Amino acid sequence: MDIAHRTTDQQKPAEQRRRELLEAADRVVLRDGPKASMNAIAAEAGITKPILYRHFGDKGGLYRALATRHTDALLASLRAALDAPSDRRRRVESTLDTYLASIEAMPQVYRFLMHPAEESHQSEQGFDVGRHSAPLLRRMGEELGQVIAERVDLGPAAEAQARIWGHGIVGMMHAAGDWWLGERPCSRAELVRSLADLLWGRLAEADDRAGGPGF
Repeated sequence: MDIAHRTTDQQKPAEQRRRELLEAADRVVLRDGPKASMNAIAAEAGITKPILYRHFGDKGGLYRALATRHTDALLASLRAALDAPSDRRRRVESTLDTYLASIEAMPQVYRFLMHPAEESHQSEQGFDVGRHSAPLLRRMGEELGQVIAERVDLGPAAEAQARIWGHGIVGMMHAAGDWWLGERPCSRAELVRSLADLLWGRLAEADDRAGGPGF
């Protein structure tokens, strides 16, 4: 067996174990939300907390791994909504609805990832959810900005304009979704329509980018 093949074989158990630990962490977060602790996650995985630290370093490392896992899935869903074979207004509404449906389906996961004010997090020494959640939102903003730049003709300074729109739309979705999830003042469909109305003015007027996939 050559060295490269042997190294791959040695890495597989560690990668598989990491996935299993993240799945255990997901189960605890789905059950406990922001109260999920490293002790509870270690117990769910059937290991000691030092072993959990060996894989992720600290709660910040575990948080980043979970955030990446869920953000990857959400971004894939948002891209699928943007690529749906329908008119632009419906794709806008579908994209908004995809985000809101995601946080509605897993509110405990959302609260774990996004709420810095929960007392439970402060008990984990050195962990600050606000510091870790900001890069997650920035990543979503950059990704959405890239999608807009690929699809919509925004004229001069199009790249900068697309990034502004990307971050602005993510900020709007996050703030409105957070408020809606907590208070439920209207149906999800009503919120989607209202947010789409807010976005629609310039989007309705802009042309598709020449040679792009269309929006």
